[in-house]
Amino acid sequence: MSKSCPELLREAAHLIEEALSRTPAAQSQQIPAAQPRTPVQAEVARLFAPYNIGARRNRRPAQVQVSRRSYTHTVCCLADHKADQIPSVLFKAELLTSGLGEQKVTFSGNDHDPMVITSKLMEVFPKLQQGGGFEFLKIVGSTRSRNLALLQCPSTGYTLAYLKDPSTMIGQATIYIRPLQQDLPLDCESSPASGPVIPCITCQKEVPFSEMKLHRLSCNGTPMQESEREQEGGQSEENYSETALVSDSVPVRPGTSAESAVVPAVIVNEELDLKEIDSGDVAIGEGVMRYFMTTIISKLQFGFSLDLGGMGRTLLFEGEPDHLVPAASEALIESNLFRVAGRMLAHSFLHDGPHVTGLSPAVIHVLFNGDPEMATVVTEDCPDLHIRSIIKLLENEELTPEQKDTVSDLSMSWDLPAVTETNRRWLHNKLVLHAVVGRNMRQIKQLRKGLKDVMLWPLLTSRPDVVPLLFPKMAEMEFTPQMLLEKITWPVEDSDDEDFDLDSTCRITGFLRMFIERASSGTLAQLLTFWVGWEMLPPELRVEISGEHFPTPPHAFKH
Repeated sequence: MSKSCPELLREAAHLIEEALSRTPAAQSQQIPAAQPRTPVQAEVARLFAPYNIGARRNRRPAQVQVSRRSYTHTVCCLADHKADQIPSVLFKAELLTSGLGEQKVTFSGNDHDPMVITSKLMEVFPKLQQGGGFEFLKIVGSTRSRNLALLQCPSTGYTLAYLKDPSTMIGQATIYIRPLQQDLPLDCESSPASGPVIPCITCQKEVPFSEMKLHRLSCNGTPMQESEREQEGGQSEENYSETALVSDSVPVRPGTSAESAVVPAVIVNEELDLKEIDSGDVAIGEGVMRYFMTTIISKLQFGFSLDLGGMGRTLLFEGEPDHLVPAASEALIESNLFRVAGRMLAHSFLHDGPHVTGLSPAVIHVLFNGDPEMATVVTEDCPDLHIRSIIKLLENEELTPEQKDTVSDLSMSWDLPAVTETNRRWLHNKLVLHAVVGRNMRQIKQLRKGLKDVMLWPLLTSRPDVVPLLFPKMAEMEFTPQMLLEKITWPVEDSDDEDFDLDSTCRITGFLRMFIERASSGTLAQLLTFWVGWEMLPPELRVEISGEHFPTPPHAFKH
């Protein structure tokens, strides 16, 4: 018997309800059991367990970051309410003894509360309460600048949020605190001295051990007065007078006690004061200046007696003639010796003195703000023969694997790519440029600063035609016999010379002419230095005949 349509529908609905009620249980029963791990899977799980732990940690909900409310910075409290420059080292020490000066301060509290800064500063610098407020300053200008600029105070006052703001451009720079209305007192705060009492090696004053550092900053080497010595339990009157005589008459090197100085024996003769003493050449005037300028330029040209590299002499400029470059010595760079060299060159030039000759044209080009990439650099400008030999390998037609490795080691040490078949010419130029200019940029900058210190820089930049006169080529400074002979004024018959017959005069002047004609360029330079005081050819060289046994510049060869 067939079922009716409503019955079939009710039966189908019942079956569906039963199926739905059995589905969760059925699904839970159908989950397969965990398969046992193989030995390989177990070892992999053990090796990568730390990474799985990190992954599980990353799945944890992120914790709320609590902002730190502390801020540590170096500050320096000034005493002058009009100060606009950083104090000297000596004055910083005085500020420190007065309860001011430089301190590292840690601020804690609300970033937007101005009282956090105010209360902490008043705690660290109690005298600041007498200033009628304060304002913040920072250094402006170059890295060596001493000028201070005001940090504008916000309407809410100085806050930690303001100091941390990148727009203020404070960073790690020291913040200087200046009183707003009046100066702060500099009376020293009394603090108990510690340690034994020891004498100062300069002034012999006995100072507590804890105060010796500050005393050395202000010690001027002046011996103590007799009254001070009596109070300090000092020496007797006889010893003090001897020490005073030494310090007044003999210059004592800093760091050496006056008692250890050697006192020269001085014989006082009142009769000698009434006589005129013939002392020969007096150490003043044009001759001394010429000797001094010749000496300093000679040191720049041929080196100083500083045994920095174990060679007995330290060169400031090294290389071939007309290809000299500054020496790549860290000791010379850190001592700012090239800046001193720039000052020497400028002073000698202003006094029409000798010059350093043979500088590389590429160095001169960069020295006067030329583009290093546009400098004309040749292989001879490289003073290091080992580096030069490696660079010259790139001029070969083919490179062996060993040569490629040698060139690549050099280029990669200078942050340049390794050599390939397509970049050989480019790499050659880059290596030469770095060896001549790149390694010497700090020395060139110091030379430029030295020229600026003597105020010669405006002339050199406005008149480029003067630069070859300051740095001439070595070939231009070589003397020839004809150059000297054209400048000589020979004695004539009606001159003021002593009574010499014509034959004697001709014989003496003929010997001098023959000596000049046969002399080398170096010998002529020495003769010129003896004649006029330096290797600079004057407009005129005069010769006078004298009865002396040996020629002397003021008489026989007079300028």
